Formats: sequence, structure tokens, C-alpha cells
Amino acid sequence: MSETIKKAIFPAAGLGTRFLPATKASPKEMLPIVDKPMIQYGVEEAISCGINEFLIITGKHKRSIEDHFDCAFELEDNLKKSGKQQLLEEIKRLNQTNIAYIRQGYALGLGHAILCAKPFVKEEPFAVILSDDIIPPEDTLLRDMMLIYGKLKSPILALQQVSMSEIHRYGVIDGVREGDGVYRVNNLVEKPTRESAPSDLAIIGRYILTPDIFDVLAKAEPGKGGEIQLTDAIGTLLQSRPVYGFLYKGKRYDAGDKLGYLKATVDFAIKNPDLSGEFKSYLLAVAKKIGNGKLPE
Repeated sequence: MSETIKKAIFPAAGLGTRFLPATKASPKEMLPIVDKPMIQYGVEEAISCGINEFLIITGKHKRSIEDHFDCAFELEDNLKKSGKQQLLEEIKRLNQTNIAYIRQGYALGLGHAILCAKPFVKEEPFAVILSDDIIPPEDTLLRDMMLIYGKLKSPILALQQVSMSEIHRYGVIDGVREGDGVYRVNNLVEKPTRESAPSDLAIIGRYILTPDIFDVLAKAEPGKGGEIQLTDAIGTLLQSRPVYGFLYKGKRYDAGDKLGYLKATVDFAIKNPDLSGEFKSYLLAVAKKIGNGKLPE
């Protein structure tokens, strides 16, 4: 088994029901955060870590994801003739990304989506990126996880402390701290109640997994929601090998949720050099109106 992470899996076959009707015929993963679809942020994050092979697990109405990362000859020619060299180079970088696609015929859960990746992954460790968990480009979460994997040679789960009022939305670990931000996982619970949660350490959308997870997933029974749960499979894997978590203390946007999506859009727009000045002025004007008890026009 390889000791380096060269491949990343992007599950993108979900129904996106929290964004209906916008996602009735368009992928949630293609919703833009300012000027890039959310899945592109995840791909660029992986590229910055030296990952160069990508698999996107797609489903019905997801063709626009493939189109986005494909060549666009007419657009490129138009940008070239218009002298928009910077935009042209950015578009061309997308074309050069080595991306494969596998279709998940039925939305049977995250665990099933990962199982679909077995022919692509083969016997290598791999990263899993949930593209609606947006990590700011300047942060190093995935890179840090890859470094920890290099030392421990075991699955690594990204963790974040979350409010107990939100704990029911996550897989949650019971673990013991073994180093700077590193936890040895003893058990996992998928979407526990506030009373049954073993901790406030929730699993978020970055994983480093090893190929032995596929044998577990192939035998897994449906769990919460009648789906094949990745959390349950990792819990079974714990019986035969160590699994670790890494506590991320940076900013994360749950862009699969409408409020999280809006927060990501606002924060990324503020950082955008082409928008920042005017957008900050607009936000201050809106805040002033709200402070005076008025709604924005």
C-alpha cells in the first residue's frame, strides 16, 4: 500500500434537498460561492496538497459538474480574443485537472458512495472531500491530516468542536487525546441525541481513509436513514486497526445549509479584491438600517 496520498474522492450524488427548488435539476455542488462553484474550492484545496487524481461520484442531474471541468473551446477563444488572459488561464487550469467520474445509481448514503470508488482507488490510501464543507484556501486542514497520516499510517478523520444543540447533525467520536490536536478514536456514533453524544467532537467533511474500508462497506447494513453510513463502517474498522481524529480549530462553512452558504458567500466576497471595498460599504449600510430597526430595501 502506498504511503502517500495521491487520490481524492468527491461524493456528489446527493439530492441536495435543503436547497430545493434550486437543486431540482442543478447540482448543489455547482452552487457558486461568489465566482466559483463550491466543488471547485475542494478540488483546488486538494491540488494545493499535491493530490493529482480525482474521482467525483455523480448521479442524476449532475452532468454540469463534468462540463465545468471539461474544455470549453468557444469560451476560451472568446476570452483570448477579448484579451482576458487571467480568466483564460484560470479556465484552462480546470481543463488540466485529472478527473474521473463514477455514477452512483441510487443515493444509498455516503458509505455507498465511497464504496463506488473502489475500482479507482485500488490499494492506495485516499482523501475524501465533502465539497459542501468549505475550508478557507489559506487554511491547511487537509495538508495537516496528510502529514499525520504519513506518521501514523492509519485513517484520519477531521474533527471540530460543535455546539451540543447541533450535535445531532454529525457523526461524533469518543476518543482520547494523544498529541497536539490528535485523538485516538475509541468509538463513533452517527447523529446522536444531545444526551447520548459521547463528546462534542464532530466529524467534518475531510477524511484520509485506507483501502481496507471497502471490505467493511461491502458488508455494511443500512444504518440511520436507511443508508450505508460511513461512520458506522469506520466504527467497524476500529475493531481491527487504530483510527485517529485531528481537531481543526479554523473556520469551516457548512455550505450544505442555507445559512452556512450565505455566511461563506459574504466572507469570501469580503476577501475578494475586486469586490471587497464596495461590498463592505454595502454591508455597513445594511447593518446601519437594521440597527435603526429597518429592513434593507
